[in-house]
Amino acid sequence: MESMLKKVIIVPTDFSEVCNNAVQQAAGAAKLLQYKLVLLHVIDKNTKAFLKSQGQGPEHIDKQLEDIAAGVINDYGIDVETIAREGDIFTTISQVAGEVDASIMYLGTHGKVGMQKLTGSYAHKVVTSSPVPVIVVQKRKFEGPYRRIVFPITGDAGIWEKTEWATHIARQFKANIMIYRLPGEETKHAVEGIAKHFDKNDIHYTVNESPKASGFTAKVLEFATSNNADMILIMTNPDKGFTSFILGSYDEELMFNTPQIPVMLVNPRDYNWKKIVPY
Repeated sequence: MESMLKKVIIVPTDFSEVCNNAVQQAAGAAKLLQYKLVLLHVIDKNTKAFLKSQGQGPEHIDKQLEDIAAGVINDYGIDVETIAREGDIFTTISQVAGEVDASIMYLGTHGKVGMQKLTGSYAHKVVTSSPVPVIVVQKRKFEGPYRRIVFPITGDAGIWEKTEWATHIARQFKANIMIYRLPGEETKHAVEGIAKHFDKNDIHYTVNESPKASGFTAKVLEFATSNNADMILIMTNPDKGFTSFILGSYDEELMFNTPQIPVMLVNPRDYNWKKIVPY
């Protein structure tokens, strides 16, 4: 899988505190992985309204991006590119991610602070329109690499796509994967296949079962918190036509979790959801 990925991380920013946190976390990952970092601001109606209120022109956005880039280069010594693009955050972010061949996106999500309010349905749309996995972070700072990753399993649908990503992330960050599954034969069978794949690829992992099926999201967060998890990795669900993706209550509760643990969300591709392994 590694040979198929370009070494680029993209971070959309509206210059809020939480987006700056996403930039810092992405920069740390880029340094560790020797990736390039791309900073993006989409100049939409919210940006234009903000610039007008401040008596500023579009060059103000370029200056802000350049200042952030200079700080990142000084602190992390990585290659940084900045892009200011007029458009809409729900389509332009995904377009630019494709143009720069990004492998991962970092997204800072927050309350109604910042010119583009990347929270709730806004953040949902950015995540589900992304052509690459999205690591969602909140205000909580995170300094080190992802060493402990919780991998919830609720069934066998789309299992190989997220298993490949878990393998890739674990290998890149030398992480331990903590599988946490719903009780039942379906998930037991799915985990057996995952375990074989992890064994084949020398991935360190543990297998843990939820004590009950009800309240699974809360159990995942309880497990992640008690084990000092650095990340939770989940997959979104495709709609009936495989043309877009949706977030249900399970995804949303994990994405905006109270402990503010970073969450990596993978949008499945049509053929992966049908359980064909392309790698």
